[in-house]
Amino acid sequence: QVNFVVCQLFALLAAVWFRTYLHSSKTSPFIRHVVATLLGLYLALFCFGWYALHFVIQSGISYYIMIVIGVENMHKYCFVFALGYLTVCQITRVYIFDYGQYSADFSGPMMIITQKITSLAFEIHDGMFRKNEDLTPSQRCLAVRRMPSLLEYLSYNCNFMGILAGPLCSYKDYITFIEGRSYQLQQSEANGKEDTKYEQTDPSPNIAVAQKLLICGLSLFFHMTITKTLPVEYNIDDNFRATASWPVRFFYLYVSLMAARPKYYFAWTLADAINNAAGFGFRGYDKNGVTRWDLISNLRIQQIEFSTSFKMFLDNWNIQTALWLKRVCYERATFSPTIQTFILSAIWHGVYPGYYLTFLTGVLMTLAARAIRNNIRHYFVESPAVKVCYDIITWMATQIAISYTVVPFVLLSVKPSFTFYSSCYFCLHIASILVLLVFPLKRTQKGSKKHETIQPVWSKTLEEENLLQKNSYSTTNNSFSQKQEITCRYQTLKQ
Repeated sequence: QVNFVVCQLFALLAAVWFRTYLHSSKTSPFIRHVVATLLGLYLALFCFGWYALHFVIQSGISYYIMIVIGVENMHKYCFVFALGYLTVCQITRVYIFDYGQYSADFSGPMMIITQKITSLAFEIHDGMFRKNEDLTPSQRCLAVRRMPSLLEYLSYNCNFMGILAGPLCSYKDYITFIEGRSYQLQQSEANGKEDTKYEQTDPSPNIAVAQKLLICGLSLFFHMTITKTLPVEYNIDDNFRATASWPVRFFYLYVSLMAARPKYYFAWTLADAINNAAGFGFRGYDKNGVTRWDLISNLRIQQIEFSTSFKMFLDNWNIQTALWLKRVCYERATFSPTIQTFILSAIWHGVYPGYYLTFLTGVLMTLAARAIRNNIRHYFVESPAVKVCYDIITWMATQIAISYTVVPFVLLSVKPSFTFYSSCYFCLHIASILVLLVFPLKRTQKGSKKHETIQPVWSKTLEEENLLQKNSYSTTNNSFSQKQEITCRYQTLKQ
């Protein structure tokens, strides 16, 4: 953990240097790729020792597969290899070397690299093999129209800004940043036409970085002081279960899981700040002309803590991973897309049994929450006073349901997880099943991948946040003109 923090702080300083002295206006993309890659591999070597070779091996073999197999089927082979290699490394680390511990946890960065390998393989397949009219608007804008060079590929997977903690970004956004075209495009698309007000402006990320570092500091302080006093393991303490009342137990369940979140807030916000400090993550201007640096942000803390639905929580937690699951699994699944997506998420997270218990529970919670929302919410939104009461009740229910669901994710093993659930008499599992028996799930008509029968809770409609707030897609490659890309993104903005 100390190595991780030291390396990320070094990466933050390196990002400032990278933006100042290796700015795209001063340096060629080749140099920026080389420096970003070498710094990333150095940080990985410092943090994980020779385990960092796994990053190069996984990326190198995946690139070889792309070249040899061809664009028609490479996405399938890359997906199976990258996920399989990650799983083998996780099994080795967990069951052979160090169960339950996170020392030398090189599988963390490999999870991000696996996302990049698989998402890029699908994007190349979409751009170089599939017909344009067969793609969804999201796939069309993300499609990569030429094969990346080995240097570009390694730079995308192993750059110093994201090798340790991500977050995932699209290949086109990354290349656009390296080549220095992101600001011009973002400025042009603000109103769908060239905006001379911002045309020569190179927006500074300093304020955004300072704000995110402040959040990091508060999160780290909270983690160091509060988290240790509220351990999740206390939920299965024999004396606590025997003496505490149900309200007290559920209250402690909520606060202990809330106290477990700041370490994620710290790691993801710091990773976002590092990318911003290098000049990556700019997403244009809001209606007041204020810069927005949340292109690859991974979470929205306020929305997480005040979520009034399961969907709202997951929409704002680990955002880039949710998008990855949607793009490589949910949109392409031929049957049961929700279940397939949850299974993929569990496999990607690791091999601890607690992960699978959490995601299987999550399927029930997801479907039950959607059924309740679809069938009763409209009765409570007419009157503002009634809606406030409804929001308070749903906030409490959401926080308890989320906490109940993720306890095995923290406890990791089967025995303590079942100890916790049995001590609660599997109450929310049973309640979810009853809800699904009583309330019908509203189904959308099948006709396209955009309107599957059941949409995962983290999935946003293509017309909403997914394209508007999370992904400000970058310029096209050689096969498309910049004007066509701006038109593509502007049409999305109009939607």
